Amino acid sequence: MFLRIPFFGLLARRSPMDGLVEHYDKIAECIATIDESLECYVSGGMCREFEELTKTIDEIENHADKIKRNIRNHLPTGFFMAVEKHLFLNYTKAQDNILDSAQDALQWLAMRKVDIPEDIQKDLIYLLDSVARATVLLGPALKATIALVHGESLDREGTKEQYRKVRRERDNVRKLKNALQRKVYSSELDFKDIYQILHFSDCLDNMGHNTENCADILRSMIAR
Repeated sequence: MFLRIPFFGLLARRSPMDGLVEHYDKIAECIATIDESLECYVSGGMCREFEELTKTIDEIENHADKIKRNIRNHLPTGFFMAVEKHLFLNYTKAQDNILDSAQDALQWLAMRKVDIPEDIQKDLIYLLDSVARATVLLGPALKATIALVHGESLDREGTKEQYRKVRRERDNVRKLKNALQRKVYSSELDFKDIYQILHFSDCLDNMGHNTENCADILRSMIAR
């Protein structure tokens, strides 16, 4: 039987898995920026601060891309990887997709001014809160996985529970998005407004979907 021994740290100063945490931290910055942007948008529409926030999220995403390229360009050979290389690469792509969806969400919001009814404003905020919770839960799941594959932890069941928490919150994101879209469709809003809000909510939903993908890939990394 082939054993992938977690002795990477003995052969290199820094594991590429640690770079995933640095990349993940950019997701939290994106969530905070979207949250601030949505608050600005619904309270005053296309204000000056909103335009600055859209530039901020572009800068965060560009920085995250540099981190991703640096991780991918300095991978050790397959034998010295703590996990299968294809899983590692798939994870970096899925995690980066969260950031891409965040950037797309803000681009849709910035497309044009929409006067969003108060009840729909609340539902958008609830949806964004749920997406934020799902992405926050991904952090402990990632760190627990790294500790496990590096042999720094033996808590396999506790690590699996971290994945389940992400999936449960992702289910909540889906339900909130569906309820929001039903409400938007049945509203008296102009079609262009409906179209724009639906795309914004789809981008938030994609963030939740890609967060769940990340958890699924992490689960594969520790599979026996």
